[in-house]
Amino acid sequence: MYNARFFSTQLGRAALISIAAMMALNVAVATRPVSAAALQVVASSAAITGELA
Repeated sequence: MYNARFFSTQLGRAALISIAAMMALNVAVATRPVSAAALQVVASSAAITGELA
């Protein structure tokens, strides 16, 4: 699918940088404390039925 010739192009290098950035973000999110990631979501009856207007 991809070979060394592809990764030697400017597009290939950009793809590698993009993959590295996504992996770094995944590691950053995975190492966050669970309590900081848990958000309180409150659903009202108006939000559920679509009567927000």
